[in-house]
Amino acid sequence: MLESPLITPLALKPDFEEAKRRWLAFWEHEIIDRPCCVIRASKDGRQRTPGPAYMAGAREDFGSVIDQVLASAESLYWGGEAIPSYVPSFGPDQMAAWTGAELRFAEDDLHTSWAVPCIEDWERALPLRLGPENPWWQRFLGFLRALREACRGNLLITHVDLHSNMDLLLAMRGGQRLCTDLADVPETIDRAMSSARALYRPVYEGIYEAAGMGDGGTLGWVHAYHPVRTNTIQCDFAALIGPRHFRRWALPALEEEAAYLRHCVYHYDGPECLVHLDDICGIPGLDCIQWVHGARNRPFTEWMDLLKEIQSRRVAVWIPCNTQSIKVFHRELKPNLLFYDCWAPSPQAAEETLDWLRRNT
Repeated sequence: MLESPLITPLALKPDFEEAKRRWLAFWEHEIIDRPCCVIRASKDGRQRTPGPAYMAGAREDFGSVIDQVLASAESLYWGGEAIPSYVPSFGPDQMAAWTGAELRFAEDDLHTSWAVPCIEDWERALPLRLGPENPWWQRFLGFLRALREACRGNLLITHVDLHSNMDLLLAMRGGQRLCTDLADVPETIDRAMSSARALYRPVYEGIYEAAGMGDGGTLGWVHAYHPVRTNTIQCDFAALIGPRHFRRWALPALEEEAAYLRHCVYHYDGPECLVHLDDICGIPGLDCIQWVHGARNRPFTEWMDLLKEIQSRRVAVWIPCNTQSIKVFHRELKPNLLFYDCWAPSPQAAEETLDWLRRNT
């Protein structure tokens, strides 16, 4: 059982306790004097130092990756409710790799990885297992421990993009086969989902412990903080199924994850999933939705009606913005049911934006 952590100071966030207080208000759908606002900028007179490439820790030396993590964090101004942090990842299918799938990387860079579907026979594959000696799992835990040791007192290591529940089955079975299985062998998928759901807690707790989240609290991979635990949950496979299948297999798993976390954000990926909006907004313990409109669709600013619809269901929304567009959203949306994820051109502009929010809330 995870206990309330001892919140330790962060050298890069002198107002950490104040930010914690505002995040707690956010989870209760309350505001203190302005909405919750994650706002970052390059420090005055310094160009932002780039962090390591996505998934660098999967194949590069930990030491060089950590040096880049620290240099990048130190080059930023972490304003408002922004918590100095780093998001580790071995790619979207990392949980499938931890349970036995082969993880492959693009040959030309470190920006893409995928799991090779490995389930040919469900009867032989079940139950799914998190092997304690699995090399990818052990490397990831080792990476987290190295990050924790080097970054302690400066920044937090976030929890990670798990792609659990039906997304785990998708990675291990393949999309076409899994879709066919839902119709052909639904009772087998019942057992497969039971097996996948049982992995969520031990995976979460293993990462929580290795990254030292008991010292300072938890950030999800979407930048939302809680002093005990949180993360972002999702089911991208929902885009391929209708409400009947979603309610049988995906929804119970998502409800279970949200109940365990108690406070969480949902990564809502694309218009194809909107058929499930009622079910997702009704998940107990789900506090906020990160709407991702997709590259081929109209820009985020043109989804205001959807954002308002989500807020009407007492669910908050994540708002990516800059110091100009934040004012547009602020005129339209309920301030107690959102948090802004904003980049500013300078620390001064960041503080001026926070002052503007105070005056106009």
